[in-house]
Amino acid sequence: MADFDQYWNYDYPSETYLKFESLLAHYEVEPAHYAELLSQLARCQSLQAKFEEAHALLDQMAERLDATMPIAQIRYRLERGRSYNSAGQKDKAIPLFKEAANLAKVAGEDFYEVDALHMLALASDADEQMLWHNQAISLAEQSQNSRARNWLGSLYNNLGWTLFDQGNYELALATFEKALAFRVEQGQAENIRIAYWCMAKTQRFLARTDKALELLYQLESEYVAGDENSGYVYEEIAECLLSLKHKESASYFAKAYQSLSQDSYLKEHEPERLERLNELSHERFEQTPARSSRIARKVDG
Repeated sequence: MADFDQYWNYDYPSETYLKFESLLAHYEVEPAHYAELLSQLARCQSLQAKFEEAHALLDQMAERLDATMPIAQIRYRLERGRSYNSAGQKDKAIPLFKEAANLAKVAGEDFYEVDALHMLALASDADEQMLWHNQAISLAEQSQNSRARNWLGSLYNNLGWTLFDQGNYELALATFEKALAFRVEQGQAENIRIAYWCMAKTQRFLARTDKALELLYQLESEYVAGDENSGYVYEEIAECLLSLKHKESASYFAKAYQSLSQDSYLKEHEPERLERLNELSHERFEQTPARSSRIARKVDG
């Protein structure tokens, strides 16, 4: 990857944009890298839902492309496709991802081919998602390129959620466990926690509520109040306790609402979810015996 890719912070695209913008003059003498940098500036804009600005940058990039820039050609299609996909224009995005995958295959660029295949899985209809998931995972698992293999944690996670949405909870759980094992190998603490959360939610849907709570209470002990993802842990604990008709569920729904009501994405796209959290924070249930002797707050050392 170009040297500037090390500055990516996907949680803060506006700050990343400013950093990339400051590098433009430096890369002016390197046409291929300059073009790639424009594609990443466009990605920053797309992540902020500034799609017109993203496409304007990609138009500038297109004017600079030629046959001597295989990586830039691939990244142009990836970012044009991502901009369309994020804007809900999947019909325009999918052909671009297919072109990017084919160009990357010809160039022997496993990292970008896996990226394109994983985007095809995200953009495609449910009946095609498994095809692209499996192709991306197969390539990443067999690749000798360490950067391509580093996709596996995300790929297992995405496949797990596709299986979850299909109601195949047992296989989804096994896939999330693979994601966890890979995240542990990478040593990325927050991604490890997310993998545990995915497993806990799936355990709840498998009616293994006590097991789900063990994982969730462990996560709760690791998060500091106010951490970005703590609200999702509170929400899931609340759902587990609600299924047990445990009176403590209301306090966890309240914690979840307090945290997640600050999430701009949820406020815009899932207001009914927030409303439900708020309503259930005021419910009161008669406590019923748990299915085990107690609801364990087990924290492994």
